[in-house]
Parts: sequence; structure tokens; C-alpha cells
Amino acid sequence: MSDEMQEILNDFLTESNEMLEVLDQRFVTLESDPTNTDLLNEIFRAMHSMKGSAGFLGFNHLVDVAHRGENILNKLRQAEMAVSPAIISVILETVDVIKAIMADIKDSGMDSHVPTGAISAKLDDILNGDPTAAAAPIAASPKTETAAPTASDAAPGPPPQTIGEILVNDGLASKEQVFDALTAQQHQAEPKTPLGEILLQAKAITERALDQALHKQEKQPKPVEEDATIRVETKRLDSVMNLVGELVLGRNRLIKIGTQLEQQHESDPQVRVLSETLAQLNLVTTDLQLAVMKTRMLPIKKVFAKLPRMVRDLSQKLNKQVRLEMHGEETELDKSVADEIGDPLVHLVRNAIDHGIETPAERQAKGKTGEGLLTIAASQEGNSIVIRINDDGRGIPVEKIKAKALGKGLVSEAELATMEHREILNLIFLPGFSTAEQVTDVSGRGVGMDVVRTNIRKINGSVDLESEPGKGSQIIIKLPLTIAIIQALMVEVERSIFAIPLSTVIEAVRISRSDIKTINGREVLHLRDRVLPLIRLAQEFDIPTDADRERFYVVVAALGDRRIGVVVDELRSQEEVVIKSIWDYLETVKGVSGATITGEGKVVLILDTSELVQNAQAWHNPGIAA
Repeated sequence: MSDEMQEILNDFLTESNEMLEVLDQRFVTLESDPTNTDLLNEIFRAMHSMKGSAGFLGFNHLVDVAHRGENILNKLRQAEMAVSPAIISVILETVDVIKAIMADIKDSGMDSHVPTGAISAKLDDILNGDPTAAAAPIAASPKTETAAPTASDAAPGPPPQTIGEILVNDGLASKEQVFDALTAQQHQAEPKTPLGEILLQAKAITERALDQALHKQEKQPKPVEEDATIRVETKRLDSVMNLVGELVLGRNRLIKIGTQLEQQHESDPQVRVLSETLAQLNLVTTDLQLAVMKTRMLPIKKVFAKLPRMVRDLSQKLNKQVRLEMHGEETELDKSVADEIGDPLVHLVRNAIDHGIETPAERQAKGKTGEGLLTIAASQEGNSIVIRINDDGRGIPVEKIKAKALGKGLVSEAELATMEHREILNLIFLPGFSTAEQVTDVSGRGVGMDVVRTNIRKINGSVDLESEPGKGSQIIIKLPLTIAIIQALMVEVERSIFAIPLSTVIEAVRISRSDIKTINGREVLHLRDRVLPLIRLAQEFDIPTDADRERFYVVVAALGDRRIGVVVDELRSQEEVVIKSIWDYLETVKGVSGATITGEGKVVLILDTSELVQNAQAWHNPGIAA
């Protein structure tokens, strides 16, 4: 395949996958709003466009499936057939087959490895007026409440016809003649001869026919101008972000040097000019950093797009009625964060439907409506993105959690007695913990929730759980806006500097040696009616210490509802730091998430607060493995 054709194929795959991403959600929305003709037209145009591009590239299997689906969509939008759950189910199956064909094309360059006979037969059954033969009737159909598509969301109208298309459609030239002319034009050097002139020279058309076609082309409505956009590979944005990170480090170093010069040579006019220049550099660097970060941001609806289809299919499988509401879909987050949060979000939603929301009969027996409500809301709070997953189901039985935790040896009776309600609920995030009575293919295998927490912690996020028996549960996920550049608190331990992510810091207090107490051999601090486990960074990283030191600082760090105190010698400053990965060199070192370079040019380790909290919890509750 030539480079030109490979580029066309890549564009086709990219554009088609973008269409497929939203089709699932559009179909589920259509099911709850079957009279929405604008939505039907939008879906039809997407399928038609995909079929046309596939036909140009010679992917006949894909064309065949898409053509059958397009025929059904055309009947639906012409009101020759009514939208029904059975028809939507088969069309969603069609979308799945098309996704599989796209994956086959990407891997092998061909579309013949995916069997299409079964789905073609189902589509033919519907086209022949027998939808029940294609899919069994569906008892419970979930609804998705999303905003109706606006004019700006709708797909653009058909593009203006080219001269070649006008000539063929009006019977002024044959397809073969136009194709031969286009082929000849492709082999010409720049500037290329207009298509009409080539056809005239080949005596394929008359001058009168060409004038007629040109006149018709001029009368066509001008296309609506779209926003000028350009596709950029993620790795290029990563490279730019890395360069901006280096620029931030250089700026920090220059500002530090400039401040020192200003203190030593305050009266020197050149130093004052240098200070003004550095202030301007600082401003531009900050603006550039924000601009580059924004290019990597994408709306969270890209992550949410797969959820309506999943909720629909899962609720049908479990014979439940679930209404999904999604809010804050325009909230933006960094692409690297979005890539990591997708799988944990899917697992939490599956758990909410499987374990949380009851069957219609159970709900009605409790005085609830038969339809359960699952709400997913995203919002930006400060420098964090917060995702809340709420269900109005049965809630989480605390007594059951206590019994499971005791039975598995995760905690002792004495430890349970000292735990707050929230701490007991969050035991479900421990490895191997599950309250499911039996294993199913949906959930309840005893794995997953701990993986959810681990994956969220990898991107410096946190997950917390709240629940009220009989009324439902809420899972709160807090994520950083970006994981490349963060604000950090610089602390000192025996002349060694460490950076603690500021997003996890609650406060810092100064204490004396006598304030530190010991419980079960572990150092703790009694702070505002709360017993705080302490971690000494000097011990964590085997740094020789001054045994005579009487005064310390304790940095209170939080992860969800758990808090620890990090004992340090001094608080240095708050700085913007660039995270650099060091796993190739210090993979076995625990409690470190990366490194950065300070304004003084020194390499400083960035602490992994989540791992420190986990280690402290493990020491505090010996039954919990670190």
C-alpha cells in the first residue's frame, strides 16, 4: 500500500472510530426518545458517511453490514418502521460488528476475517418486517437522560457536489469517464488541469454540458464554515509538554538566581532590569504552560460515552430497570488522566447495578419505584476533578462488611470497635474483599475494588465511599487536572529535601518531642480529638538523624478519609514542580512517585502520599497487608 493510501486509510479509521464512539450513546438516547427525528437523521448521516468511505477503500464486508443498517435507519426516519427496543438491540449488535471489522482492518488491512452472516440475517429479518425473529422482546428498558442534541451538535449537511458528481448524476457523463479523468488528473504535476477540461479534451463531454454543470455548481448553497481544527498525535503533545516542563524548571532556577542577585546588588540598575525581564519570563512561561495543558484536555463525556450502552445491556441481563443520568459531561481533564479512569469507572458502574440497585419487585416491596436511578456527575473543584457515582439501591450492609473482614482476618474485633462508619465501608477496597454470595460473570469475584483504588492512586487520585442502608450509595473519585506539573510542599529532613503533593496536604503543625505518644509500639499524635499515625521520613528512607532534636513539624496528609502525620525537620517552601519518572532507576523504592529539579538545581524526590498512607494503615492495623 502506498504512503498516500495508508494515510487515507488512517484518516478513515480515525474518523470512523470517532463516529462509533458516540453511536452507542445516541442509540440508547433514541430508545428513550423514539420520536427525535433530528437524532435519527444524525445517526443515519454517520452510518451513510462510514459506508461511503468504506466503499471507496474497497471494504465490501463493512459496506454490506453498514448498508443493511442504513436501510433500517432510513425506514425509521421515514416513519415506515417504529423505533422499538428489539430493533435498537439489533442495531447495537451491528455497531459491535462494525467495531470488530474496524479492528480487523487496523490489524490486517482487510475486513474479511469477522463473520457477518448472523447479523446480516437479523437485519434482513427486520427489513422484511419481522423484528421479533431478530431479537426477543425486551422486558425492561433503561432510559438515559441526556441533553437533546442542539444545532451545534448535529452532523453537518451533505457537502456540495463536485463537477464530476453533477455530470454523472445529470447523465452528462458516465462514471467510467469521470473515474478515468480523475486518474489522469492524479498523475499530473502541479498545477493540475481542472477535471472538466480533462473531460473536454477526451471528448467525453460537450462544452455545453460542462457549462451546465458549472452553472449548477455555482448555485449550490455554500457550506457552513466549521472551526479550523487539526489532528495532532498524542506523543507530539507529550513531547511539547515535556519541553514546557523543562522550561518551567529553567524558569524556577533563573528566578532563584535573580532573587539572590537582587538581594546582593539591590542598587545595580542592570539587576533591576534583569528582575523585570524575569517577571515577564515568568508570566509568559505560566501562560504557555496553561495553553499546552489545555491542548491535552478533553471533555469527560469521551469517558462517559460507553456507559449508557453498558447500563442498558447490563440492566437487561439482570432483569432490572435502571435510569442513567449524567451531568457535567463538558468537564475537562487531561488525556492521560482520562485514559486511566475509564476502566475503574466501568467497574464501579457495573458494581452499582449488580450489587446496589434491586430488582423491580424488591424495590416495590420496599416502597420504591420499580426503576432504579444511577447518577454520574463530574465537576471541577479547585485543582481537582470530582466524579460522584450515586445509586438509590439497597446500600452497603455494614454488619456484613464487619463479618467478612473478621472472617478473612483483615481486622480484629478491637480494631473494628475503634473504626468509624466510613472507615468500615472503605474496607471493601482491600485486596480480596467481596460481599457477593456467589460469583457471577458481572462482578463478585473478590477482585476489582482494590484494583480500582490502585489504578486511581497511580494518577494521584483518591476514591471514597459513603452509603446508607436502604437508600443507596455514593462513590467519590477525586482526580488531578494533570499529572505532569503539580504544586508541592518542600520539606527538609536532615538536610535532604522532599516534595509532598500539595493536593494531599491538610495542614502542618509544629510539635515537640513530648507531644509524640506510642500505641502498640507505633508513634502517634493526638491532634484535635483524632489519633494520627506518624511516619518519620528519616526512618522510611534510612537517613541518619540527630537524636537530640526537640522540635519537629508534622505535615498532615490525607487520602480519602484516612490521615497520617509525616514528621519532618523543616518546612521550606511551596513550589510548582515537574514530575519526572524514575522507575527505571528506583523501581524497588516504596513511597516515591517521581523526582523533580528545584530552583537551586537539586534533584528532589516526590513522595507518593497514597503509599505512605497505606503503609501507615498497615502498621496501625497489623491484619492489613501493605
